Amino acid sequence: MSDSHDEGANGLIMPNLQAEGASSASRKARPSARPGTGAAGQELRSAARTLDLECEGLRALRAALNDGLGETFAAAVTAIAAAMGRVIVTGIGKSGLVGQKVAATLASTGTPAFFVHPTEASHGDLGMIKPEDVIIALSWSGESVELGTVVTYSRRFKVPLIAITSRAGSTLARQADVVLALPQAKEACPHGMAPTTSTTMQIAVGDCLAIALLERRGFTAQDFKVFHPGGSLGAQLKFVSDIMHTGDSLPLVPLGQTMAGAIVTMTEKSFGCLGVVDSKGRLVGMITDGDLRRHMGPDLLQARVEDIMTRKPKTLPPDTLASAALEQINSLRRGDASRLPGVTQMFVVEKGRPVGILHVHDLLRAGVA
Repeated sequence: MSDSHDEGANGLIMPNLQAEGASSASRKARPSARPGTGAAGQELRSAARTLDLECEGLRALRAALNDGLGETFAAAVTAIAAAMGRVIVTGIGKSGLVGQKVAATLASTGTPAFFVHPTEASHGDLGMIKPEDVIIALSWSGESVELGTVVTYSRRFKVPLIAITSRAGSTLARQADVVLALPQAKEACPHGMAPTTSTTMQIAVGDCLAIALLERRGFTAQDFKVFHPGGSLGAQLKFVSDIMHTGDSLPLVPLGQTMAGAIVTMTEKSFGCLGVVDSKGRLVGMITDGDLRRHMGPDLLQARVEDIMTRKPKTLPPDTLASAALEQINSLRRGDASRLPGVTQMFVVEKGRPVGILHVHDLLRAGVA
């Protein structure tokens, strides 16, 4: 019986290179190991178990909203909304890292907030906290001694204190004005020590507070844009009016125009389309390169634009988000096999009159896609 390994003179198992080479192609052609087998399978099972346990924590949190937590959650939202100052978020260890994320989410969604490290608070950063602020303190056990300085300060100067903890009877909870008592949950860590499920639940509660406050304040996409001017997110939050072409650049012709003149205008403006307007300047139709191809014939140049145009074309209002405009342009051909892939522009219309035109290339240059 042969094997792909031979024993060398020194007794070590040496690879049979010829056999290895002969079988390499067949190994490359073999499908990868099925999920659930071998080392990869063990890792996948571990990942699935982690997700299952964290989902169980979130389900317990959702159930708690209908069993006591909901009332205190509403009280926390009311306390934050009523504060004339800012939200001060604090915590130590992993809860502190969660707190930094919670503060960032609050700040970016219309609730002024920042994180104060409890240790630094003992060395001067307490000066950042004012009586008109509200404090959110995170501690899963509720017994983090590092929070003592901030808690004491809040009681001394009557700064509202909201505790996010899993122990309603903890030192932190007893001192707080509002307690968000989270349900106990099993950590995904097999030793039950590394914060995993617990931090997921804390993040979720922070997100719930941020979104509830966003909705309560009526925070809009336009407000969101103010805090996110950069990057792809900032680009998506631009409005069509910010990037559309306007004025003399618009490819417009009146009703009654012959196609001979219309094609000249279409070529000069270089958008691959024409808008047709009536005597009151209202957009009544649109002609694209595809329309020209469909009506190509000896009588095309003598035809009137109204004979060629697509009536009641899809348009955009100026206050459409750039991301929404891209989706609408991409959807022009969906469900309509007669549309050609070249339809990549839309007119921007206000009160029936064209005020701009937007090409998909404008969106790409703006960084929307």
